[in-house]
Amino acid sequence: MSRRLYYRGPGAVVTDELFILRGTPLKSYAVGDLRNVGVMRSRSTQFSPVAVLAVAAGTVAVVGAGWTLLAPPTAYAIALLAVLVPLICVVPSMVRRGGRAWELHAIYRGSDVVLYSSFDEREFNQVKRALRRAIENARPPERGLDLAVA
Repeated sequence: MSRRLYYRGPGAVVTDELFILRGTPLKSYAVGDLRNVGVMRSRSTQFSPVAVLAVAAGTVAVVGAGWTLLAPPTAYAIALLAVLVPLICVVPSMVRRGGRAWELHAIYRGSDVVLYSSFDEREFNQVKRALRRAIENARPPERGLDLAVA
């Protein structure tokens, strides 16, 4: 059983023996088995404004060209898509103001894993600091100091 608690939050728990990622499913990692722990920024999954404008312009061009050839209900449906597609692409990126997520990566028992990810930089830094302390305290003591002087 762990003796020391370094961090307990909504996304993770860090003790002197375990790093527990709260979520579905619950994941836990032995602190002593973590190697090469590092910080990365996640790739942005947001649509670029240029791509959104290109899709919107293309859809408007198709609707404009097909307006005379299509029956009114079909033309109205395509015109509605011309408005909704760009909105569906842009609105999620406007709602999530944090931008890209911060991620803790490590090698755990030979496999690359993402230990923790968060858009909240403050919470991420708290978890990162707690994990650093847990790893530092999990190291074996330095050898060589127990030798007698002759």
